[in-house]
Amino acid sequence: MEALLNPYYLQIAMFMLINAILGISIYLTLSTGQLSLGNAGFMSIGAYTSALLSLKAGLPIFLAIPAGGIAACLLAAVIGIPTTRLQGIYLAIATLGFGEVVRVIILNMKITNGALGLSGIPSLSISIGKLLAAAGLGQGILGLTLQQVSNLAVILLLALLVVFLVFFSLRLRSSRIGRAFAAIKEDEHAAEVTGVNTVYYKLLAFFLGAFVAGIAGGLAAHLTFYIGPKDFSYHRAVEILLFAVFGGSNVVWGPLLGAVILTSLPEVLRSVAEYREMIYGAILVVMMIFRPQGLIGEDTIRFWRSKMPGLRVRPGNTEASRRPADDAEA
Repeated sequence: MEALLNPYYLQIAMFMLINAILGISIYLTLSTGQLSLGNAGFMSIGAYTSALLSLKAGLPIFLAIPAGGIAACLLAAVIGIPTTRLQGIYLAIATLGFGEVVRVIILNMKITNGALGLSGIPSLSISIGKLLAAAGLGQGILGLTLQQVSNLAVILLLALLVVFLVFFSLRLRSSRIGRAFAAIKEDEHAAEVTGVNTVYYKLLAFFLGAFVAGIAGGLAAHLTFYIGPKDFSYHRAVEILLFAVFGGSNVVWGPLLGAVILTSLPEVLRSVAEYREMIYGAILVVMMIFRPQGLIGEDTIRFWRSKMPGLRVRPGNTEASRRPADDAEA
């Protein structure tokens, strides 16, 4: 029990959940087939907005974090309207350039403290601890200290957020919007011919991914107490995309698994941490060669459903069997 309550392991669990949220953000963007590398930029907007609102304006953390997500979504409107008309590698280059532009602007602004970054950001754990103390909770629960209870409460909060986002993604996938997303991802031209407003749905997916990435950025800022421009470089953008590539981008469980594995891998291989980027690159190459769809794909879901009688897929009830007319109705 003491080992599980070690602050080191608790911190790893927190960042694992943060990366899971980022994995869901890239999944939402990729759900229409948009290869975006701008989620690190949206994450930085959410992180700096939340940090500045809590530091400079004294806004409570639980209001500052959603405000960071909204700020990222608003910026996504500015960049998304012209860039979502691009496809493939052109969209990836444009969004990667957007992330670098945001990083350079942050690097040269006085309010963001430039290259020194922002420190002393209010702690989410301490804020939750104060709420627990005010409610007469925290100390004495299972013999734990207030700090331990606060850390566990943060992990529970992040876990609940991940569960909510997974539930939202699954419901979205089975809705008319989700069917429109799937039609655009399969063949954008065919979807447009059948009556799907491709521009609207691509922008919607872009906004959803940006909002979730902004929320993850705000949470990360209030968990690390410090953020700097280097935290949101293009390496971070590639890392977020790698969650989906490694785990699988066709189902929401893929990026979650990718985030868990790729977050814990550097800790398991701490003795060779300096080769982290090389290992990530090797993993990406191997996955593209042997399993380009990622660790979890539609075939994996169908396999496990066939093993569970209560979850058997009836003929004609799969994504592949939906008629184009269904997509047109979206």
